[in-house]
Amino acid sequence: MANKISFKSYCWAIGTTSYRTDKFNMSIELQMKLLKEFRERAENAGILWTGNNEFQAEYYEFLRTKDFVKGDAPRPDKDAREKTSGLRDIGLLDDERNVTAAGRALIEIAEREDFAADNLLEIPRDSYLYLKQLLKTSNDVDGKTVRPFVVFLYVVSKVEYLTYEEFTYLLPLCIDKETTDKVIDCVLASRNGNMNYEDIILTVLMGMENYKRALELLQGNEITEELICNIGINRKSARYDKPYYVLYKLLRNIVFENENLALELYEATKKLTNSKVGGAWRKYFFSSSARSVILREGLSVLNRVPILNARTEEMFNEEFFKLMHLFKAKATLSDYFDLNRRYFKITDIVLFEDDKVKLDILPKCYIENIADDLLEIAFDKTELLSEDVELEDIHPCLFIDTDKLYQKLGRVLGKSVTDKESAHKVIKDERYARFNKLIDDKFDKETLITLFNHFESRNDDEIRALVTDNADIPTIFEYVLGIAWYVISNREGDVLDYMNLSLEADLLPKTHAGGGEADIVWKYEKTEVYPQHTLLIEATLADGSNQRRMEMEPVSRHLGDYCIAHPLEEVYCVFITTYLNVNVISDFRARRYMEYYNTAGTDYITGMKILPIQTSELKTLLRFDVRYPQIYKMLDKAHNSSEAPKEWYENNIVRETGNYNGQEI
Repeated sequence: MANKISFKSYCWAIGTTSYRTDKFNMSIELQMKLLKEFRERAENAGILWTGNNEFQAEYYEFLRTKDFVKGDAPRPDKDAREKTSGLRDIGLLDDERNVTAAGRALIEIAEREDFAADNLLEIPRDSYLYLKQLLKTSNDVDGKTVRPFVVFLYVVSKVEYLTYEEFTYLLPLCIDKETTDKVIDCVLASRNGNMNYEDIILTVLMGMENYKRALELLQGNEITEELICNIGINRKSARYDKPYYVLYKLLRNIVFENENLALELYEATKKLTNSKVGGAWRKYFFSSSARSVILREGLSVLNRVPILNARTEEMFNEEFFKLMHLFKAKATLSDYFDLNRRYFKITDIVLFEDDKVKLDILPKCYIENIADDLLEIAFDKTELLSEDVELEDIHPCLFIDTDKLYQKLGRVLGKSVTDKESAHKVIKDERYARFNKLIDDKFDKETLITLFNHFESRNDDEIRALVTDNADIPTIFEYVLGIAWYVISNREGDVLDYMNLSLEADLLPKTHAGGGEADIVWKYEKTEVYPQHTLLIEATLADGSNQRRMEMEPVSRHLGDYCIAHPLEEVYCVFITTYLNVNVISDFRARRYMEYYNTAGTDYITGMKILPIQTSELKTLLRFDVRYPQIYKMLDKAHNSSEAPKEWYENNIVRETGNYNGQEI
């Protein structure tokens, strides 16, 4: 057909929608290590990746041998490209999938398992590296260069926060300064009720030359299937838009001939190749999706929408065209939400909470100080993407002026902030305020009990849905235990430090590739009920013989090493699991009298206090709001009991928790 309309990109995204993964941080770290190993093989030296499907398939097979992927991909070369393209996009790999200087810096952090927050923004070391990479990352959108993360920082500094809808449907449309300013104005206007995000999407689309030409073709030519396919501007192939021709004809007959084709219209929407788009058409037109209702009510089941009131062919065509491309654009943009969210979150400066996207408090102060200067780099490409450089090397405007940063922080929080130490204190207070709100909103008593039920039956999908998909289940178990013990301890104690877990900016857990779960080490000050002491909480989901093999030695070793290193402290350990093996109980009880030596055999302690407890009993304690002073007395009494292991647990743990009016949960 003459005047064929070509698709032109109108939005940006980071990575590829073909590759979505949970445990995102861990996945990146693991794959970077594996790529380094793969590329360092002698037989792979100098081999080009680009266009080399065989070599790409070899990498996929290498990932399979390392258990990074499972099963057999129908196109292993394509799968290999999808798994690496996002890492290339953010500069950890080059085009040939060689590890860059920035990539090597990340690998070094992961291998040392050194994620300390040693920077002025007080974010973990790996997150700081990701921040720098995303500040450099750019997209080519129809010949225009845009740095998505920089644009986000600029926009959010002007509007304070983005709703999930604004983040999903509007932010990725910011591909140049003109559109960015328009989106900012429209976001602010929409919050006053003057414009909704669908209007903004259409404003952007209808301002593009290819969409203008497509509408002109629709208005000035005989309507054919070929024409409808052409003005559909499909990204992949025009043939995917053939079902729109049927949809167009049905709607036209309903509007201008008043034919009762409601059911046929409903069925036609199901023929659209994108299910999200089809669902949007049905939601727009139909007040009920029940076939029986549509059959009975006919056209009266249709919502009163503008296209059904069109009085001329021109008005009808324009409304049809706008709906067609609005629903397509919304489906495309919604596909990018999760992808952009995952990449933005790894910087640990972005919060996704309460259906809003905003900056954490200290990064917010930093960005607001430099916001207007960000436009200098928002639409330019940098040659430093693959390099590990300082913020100010990316651009001088990114230099962190500590005086301005702390002054801004003090004004925002209404407190005196003069140096890093005072900044750390007020930020810590703010984090605990958010953490306590998170517990109130997301982890109340009933939810904690529900989660322990899921851990016991290993309903992993339910656990991820309730907590996060960026951590493995053992990490989430330790995190939930930390929250439960914080509640038990009347929310006293530095739990975010005691858990010693890596947390995202939203204070949910994340897992790193290094593994090696850390103990929860809880510090208690002296009270009338107990002396000053330290409690180690060890957690496992292993059961049966695995529990004996995996936990008996590490638990006693961790406690023993701690006791030797801190000889003046009173220390004991609580071992928590979903199922206790009786021989594990027996071993821990025997540790009351055994010697434990350091590695050199030069120092030792006699006797250790290890109290095992199942989550079934922990749930009872939570259910009846039993607090730590009572639990300490119960565990201390149990420790001094001399009964045989099996009877000991039943009489001193199960029965004692039952004394708090416990019941089967």
